[in-house]
Amino acid sequence: MDVIENSLFVSRIQAVCDEMGATLQRTAFSPNIKDRLDFSCAVFDNGGNLCAQAAHIPVHLGSMAYAMAGIVSRVDWQPGDMIILNDPYLGGTHLPDVTVIAPLYIESELCAFVANRAHHADIGADTPGSMPLAGSLAEEGLVISPVHLLRCGKKDIKTFHSILEKLHNPALAEADYEAQASANLTGLRRLDSLVKLMGRAKFAEALNVLNEYAETLARSSLRELPRGEFEFTDVMDDDGLGHDHIPIKARLQIEDDRILVDFSGTAPQVKGNINCPLSVTAAAVYYCFYCLMPPHTPACAGAFRMIELKAEPGSLVNARFPAAVAAGNVETSSRIVDVILGALAKTLPDNIPAASHGSMNNIAMGSDSWDYYETLGGGSGAGSGRPGCDAIQTHMTNTLNTPIEILEKYYPLRIRQYAIRRNSGGTGQFKGGDGLVREYEFLEDCHVTLLTERRTVAPWGIAEGQPGAPGLNRLNDEVLPGKTEFSAHKGERLTIMTPGGGGWGKPRVHGES
Repeated sequence: MDVIENSLFVSRIQAVCDEMGATLQRTAFSPNIKDRLDFSCAVFDNGGNLCAQAAHIPVHLGSMAYAMAGIVSRVDWQPGDMIILNDPYLGGTHLPDVTVIAPLYIESELCAFVANRAHHADIGADTPGSMPLAGSLAEEGLVISPVHLLRCGKKDIKTFHSILEKLHNPALAEADYEAQASANLTGLRRLDSLVKLMGRAKFAEALNVLNEYAETLARSSLRELPRGEFEFTDVMDDDGLGHDHIPIKARLQIEDDRILVDFSGTAPQVKGNINCPLSVTAAAVYYCFYCLMPPHTPACAGAFRMIELKAEPGSLVNARFPAAVAAGNVETSSRIVDVILGALAKTLPDNIPAASHGSMNNIAMGSDSWDYYETLGGGSGAGSGRPGCDAIQTHMTNTLNTPIEILEKYYPLRIRQYAIRRNSGGTGQFKGGDGLVREYEFLEDCHVTLLTERRTVAPWGIAEGQPGAPGLNRLNDEVLPGKTEFSAHKGERLTIMTPGGGGWGKPRVHGES
């Protein structure tokens, strides 16, 4: 393949993922998928190696890239099959993220896989929103090991019923699972057309060239990093069950032909649900290094070949079953990014931004008749030559909040305030971005769970820039812990004030040029 052919192939296979995402968004019923866009789509080769992905959610896609080969090797595939899973210890992230995978066969030959992962607010946990303050995986909801959703093109009714009977709102869930299956069918049709246009041999060659090209770009950019060892430590506020200031430590060992990311010194796994499966940790690491690569680097397996991970089994970033993981996917992954960027800042001080707000600010609520979940943005960290952005989702999340019109139409909630949290970004030569304020009024009694971070330990500044303001959660006039569950009553108000980003550079004194 020449350069033009390769470029066209990259665009074509990327377009397959984009169209899968469009199908999923348009056919799903839940606001989490159709409005917040909490889903991801990707294409893999016949061995489960990542080939292409849409620009969706890094924590979804990086974890699939790390674990997909192990997932597909466990299944005896047939044409027309489709499997479903969410087990965090078999390549998932946390239980609400449900993955659906389908193989592409052409003339009885397995050529590739398509997959999508979407967040479901109802996965059968005892608390609405299925993001409880759990102490074990069993308390977090339904665990789905890889099972057939379709067999030879026909819906597996037994599997569907076994899943739906454990959920609070099975009709809505079934519609979303059907949407995920539809997205894969769209991907299979488009990929089938592409393979038949090129021929199977040419398609396989193109995938090899794609990965070699990505690896070449990745190695050329990462070889510019200074050689040596660079360490950084940051902490999680708490695990919600009594453990505070839990350290995550990383040492980057940068060599000519590899980068080893060693998490030795990180805390052991904890009782609360901030533990990370290794696939989620890999997603955060891949994301950080991908940000250093040229923008045209294909997001495929070849881009990550020179990156190696070392994490002690049973640690916070390589948790063992049956540790609870609901917040590990959303909160701990965000802190891992801060740790990796903090270490990289010692090698590239002018290229790495200050810490962003460092939390997905998770809010789950509902009652017997409804489930609601969303994440909120905050301030991004400032960098050399630029201030941070205000009220934005950063790093491991790429979702939206639920639009106020949708929220108030479908749920017994009213938004009383939605605004930028002024002056919450850290000061510096370049100021960190401001967080946001979102105030909910409850129109009926319900149960609420908050999983938030950076409420006690502020996002750090860089190059003498000042930290961003920590976040604050409040029910009426009462300050709430960062991680908590409570019963809310009609007329009460919940206010979430998200953290600001850290500042970059020494603040200028008034009158100083």
